[in-house]
Amino acid sequence: MDKRPNILWYCTDQQRFDTIGALGNKHIRTPRLNEFVRKSVTFTHAYCQSPICTPSRASFMTGMYPSALSVTGNGNPDFPEYYEDRLISHVLAQEGYDCGLIGKLHLASAFDSQENRVNDGYRYFQYSHDHGKPHAFGHEYAEWVREQGADLADLLKQRVVNQNPKKKTGLFPEPTPDSDNIPPHLHQTYWCTEKAIEFIKKNRKKDQPWMLNINPFDPHPGFDAPWEYYRRYEPESLPGPYFQESDITFQNKLTEAGIDFQSKATHPSEFDGKQIQASYYAMIEQVDHEFGRILDFLDAEDLRDNTIIIFTSDHGESLGDHGLVYKGCRFYEGLVRVPLIISMPTHFLAGVYSHDLVELTDIVPTLYELLEIDIPYYVQGKPLNQIMRGTVFHNEHREAVRSEFFGALATPDQTHATMYRDSRWKLVVYHQKDICELYDLRNDPWEHHDLSEDNEYQDIKWELMQKSFDATVYAHPQMIPRVASH
Repeated sequence: MDKRPNILWYCTDQQRFDTIGALGNKHIRTPRLNEFVRKSVTFTHAYCQSPICTPSRASFMTGMYPSALSVTGNGNPDFPEYYEDRLISHVLAQEGYDCGLIGKLHLASAFDSQENRVNDGYRYFQYSHDHGKPHAFGHEYAEWVREQGADLADLLKQRVVNQNPKKKTGLFPEPTPDSDNIPPHLHQTYWCTEKAIEFIKKNRKKDQPWMLNINPFDPHPGFDAPWEYYRRYEPESLPGPYFQESDITFQNKLTEAGIDFQSKATHPSEFDGKQIQASYYAMIEQVDHEFGRILDFLDAEDLRDNTIIIFTSDHGESLGDHGLVYKGCRFYEGLVRVPLIISMPTHFLAGVYSHDLVELTDIVPTLYELLEIDIPYYVQGKPLNQIMRGTVFHNEHREAVRSEFFGALATPDQTHATMYRDSRWKLVVYHQKDICELYDLRNDPWEHHDLSEDNEYQDIKWELMQKSFDATVYAHPQMIPRVASH
């Protein structure tokens, strides 16, 4: 490669795979993402390696499984310093890239201030974990709001006043024409775009390539879309969650076993299921608009052809499916399957949909291979370049994908569970609970009918159990290369 490409990596927070118009959602407006899909390779079956922020982000920034990194949950005081040189941002900085981060990092706890950093390689660092905590140390977005003549604390107070009291559960800040949530021109997602443009404009060494990680907080709950976007959706016209009455009984079984989750299953009518969906879609429409502004800037600066653009998310959101909202120890498609769209006009195909099973661990080795850097021995993902160049056939990339939940939240049970998903079947094992789930995704794509106790499916269950066990064993950290055979 004559000139190393720039890398723009846009990662939303808690965005499901089924939230882009061009990928089949007729109810959401995502014109810029639709256009981006037409110019990119879209992976329709991309899976995160944990349905929780920190383990997922640590995993896709290194190409290693969370358990291999020993970063398995939110709340860790630091990212392991002995693994800092495995972060792709650190590696590329050593390779001469100018690296920047905007928004959240979340490789460590961000409880009440800017998280503790290791040598992560970022020269430009504009930190904002979320909209809240306007007076937290190191909250760059809150400082920017003050520079605009507003005060984030006042905006957040207004949001609390607007809590919707109509239902007994699932209160959320529903905006009105007279009383908004954070308006678009002061929003964190807008700020991310402004700072992205600032970074790309920065003076740097002649022909120095750059990598920019942009990490807005949306569409993470609390479902607090600005009125300008929320008004475009009529909640009652939306389909609502994927829910069957039998879901409540099954979720209660898991709850009674102590299996961790951030909510208890209730009927969607009890938590404003369609209103939450409307706000979630509105938040994604705002992301779509702001992502489009960055694309426009790249075009205007004639940078698009030499820039790898990645659009993805760290994990999904229940959004009322099975009567659940938020996230936790479950592995339903809405929680573990995420968007993954990659573009580079001079190197990859355009307008291609790949239905191969891929993991977010595959992003880092893809970058290594594209940049002609030897893939380190410890990387557990597999590069996607051949798929994007059209040189492999469907289903040649992976036989299956896996995801983990190893005490990932500060909840009582500290549940451990694993998911193994092949082209048809999904097996979930809740370890030491004597509970598992088996789904035939070909005939039950939204996972309402657990087959794990059905006599007809015991052979496939035990076959998958063996494969899942093998995959878990081989997810251990890889041994450093030998210097001798004995």
